[in-house]
Amino acid sequence: MPAATWDPQQYLRHADHRSRPFVDLLARVPELPAAGRPPRIADLGCGPGNTTRLLTDRWPTAHVTGFDNSPAMLARADELAGPTAGGGRLDFAPADASTWTPPPGTYDLILSNATLQWVPGHSDSFPAWIEALAPGGTFAFQVPGNFDAPSHVLMRELAASPRWHDRLGHVLRHADAVLSPGSYLAQLADLGCEVDAWETTYQHLLTGEAPVLDWVKGTGLRPVLTTLADDEAATETFLTEYGTLLRKAYPPTAHGTVFPFRRVFAVARRGDA
Repeated sequence: MPAATWDPQQYLRHADHRSRPFVDLLARVPELPAAGRPPRIADLGCGPGNTTRLLTDRWPTAHVTGFDNSPAMLARADELAGPTAGGGRLDFAPADASTWTPPPGTYDLILSNATLQWVPGHSDSFPAWIEALAPGGTFAFQVPGNFDAPSHVLMRELAASPRWHDRLGHVLRHADAVLSPGSYLAQLADLGCEVDAWETTYQHLLTGEAPVLDWVKGTGLRPVLTTLADDEAATETFLTEYGTLLRKAYPPTAHGTVFPFRRVFAVARRGDA
C-alpha cells in the first residue's frame, strides 16, 4: 500500500466528530507516575495537532511531543508549538509509527489516536513502546474498527472492480488492519500491563450534500486520492461513482445523515517494577 498524502484542511472539516474518541480515550488514562519532574508525553500520529494540545490541558507542566510522518500535517501542527500556560512545552517532530522506537524509560505516556490502522503489524511494536515507558507509565490508543462498514466495503469493491483494478486494486486496507479489543487486551496483558480495552460505535450525525464522502476524503480515501492525484478526470469519475454508492448506503434523514462509526480503544499501564 503506497503512502498517502494528507490534507489538513480536509481532515479538520469534521474536527468535532473526530476529536470525540480522543477525548473519550484521554478520560480513561490514569494519573502519570510521580517522578519529581514534568511528565514526558508522546502523541504518535498527531496529525494537525488539534487534539495533541488537549494533552497540555490535562498535564499543564508536561513536555508533549507530537510525531507524524506527514509534512503537511506537521506544518499545520507547528502553528500550535511553544510554551504552554502551565509551564510545559508543546512541540512536534517527524517520525514514522512503523519504525519509531524511543529509548527505554523515555515517556510517562505514549498515546496514539486513529493512526495505528495505517501500520501493518503495529502490535509487533507494543513491546518496544511499553519498554519506552517509565515504570507506572501508560500506553493508550484508539483505532477505527469500521473496516467492514459500507463506507470501506464499497470503497474496496469499487477499487477492485474491472474499471479500477489495475490502478487501485492494491492501495486500500482490509478488515484485518486492526485487531479486536480482546486481542489487544491479551497482547498487552502478556507484556505485564494492567489493561482496559473496549469498543464504542458512535452515531455521527453529518450534514451537507455528500457528508460521508466528505468525511472519507479526509481519511480512508487518502490512498485512492494519492494514487489518482495526477489524473483529475479519473479522480472525479471515481468520486462520482463512490459518492453514488455512499448516498444509497447512508441515506439522508430529516435530521442529517447518520454515520455509524465503530472504534476500538486500549489503555495499558506498565507495572511499577
